[in-house]
Amino acid sequence: MLNQVQHDTEKKVVIHRPFRNINFTIGFLITLIILLTALLSFAFTPFDPNRMNLSERFQAPNQSHWLGTDQYGRDILSRVMKGAVNSIIVGLVAVSIGMGFGILLGSMAAFYRRWIDEVIMRISDVLYGFPAVLSAILITSILGPGAINTMIAIGIFNIPIFARLTRATSLSIWERDYVTSARAIGRSDAGIIWKHILPNILSPLIVQGTVQFAIAILAEAGLSYLGLGTQPPHASWGRMLNEAQTFMGTSSYLAIFPGCAIALAVLGFNLLGDGLRDMLDPKLSRWVGR
Repeated sequence: MLNQVQHDTEKKVVIHRPFRNINFTIGFLITLIILLTALLSFAFTPFDPNRMNLSERFQAPNQSHWLGTDQYGRDILSRVMKGAVNSIIVGLVAVSIGMGFGILLGSMAAFYRRWIDEVIMRISDVLYGFPAVLSAILITSILGPGAINTMIAIGIFNIPIFARLTRATSLSIWERDYVTSARAIGRSDAGIIWKHILPNILSPLIVQGTVQFAIAILAEAGLSYLGLGTQPPHASWGRMLNEAQTFMGTSSYLAIFPGCAIALAVLGFNLLGDGLRDMLDPKLSRWVGR
């Protein structure tokens, strides 16, 4: 009975402890709101986000249109909600591309070393030398504008980041005693990577993934602002900023709401990543009441 009570107490501590970290808590709440907003937009938006009504153009926030309407009479709240879907999909696909190829290449570099390590790392250095938005502009200029090419462009930029992180964290683990023991009993190299290497490098990869998610959202907004990302009539926060710049003097709310959405999304994922880093690394832990 005493053991059961102790077990339940420890379980409650594990569940509630993350929320003692202020960065994780704020980041989790902001991210949750954005995700729920995106999910809600699949079932409900106040108006059709692409429906034009010129008789209602340039309406300031009111009871019918909570965030107002744009130059075409489209409801801004509905477009901000749909823009959340676009940003999350782009971030998710881009980070998945970067993480998938990056882990594969980083694991190969750490395992084979020698010339394979040199080739992979030198290519990664070249790709890493270009800023995310600049790389994405270059790639989308070649492939053409559009949401799919935006995902590919941002994903390619993420590959060297995850490759370098995977290699750095894997090198030390390959020298551990349990890996040597696994080799001694005849376990295959692929089995060692899957069973021993990946589980031990998962924490920093998750943290880096949340940070890159925020960067992907910012990069997508930048590309859409430049006309290289999501194309009209589909809603995009960056595209909304581009369309609003002409009317900043008379209808500043057109830029304020999508701009705030971008800022909140980036802030939320950055704080979430910072909180996860604190929780997954005992040396950096800042839990209150620990």
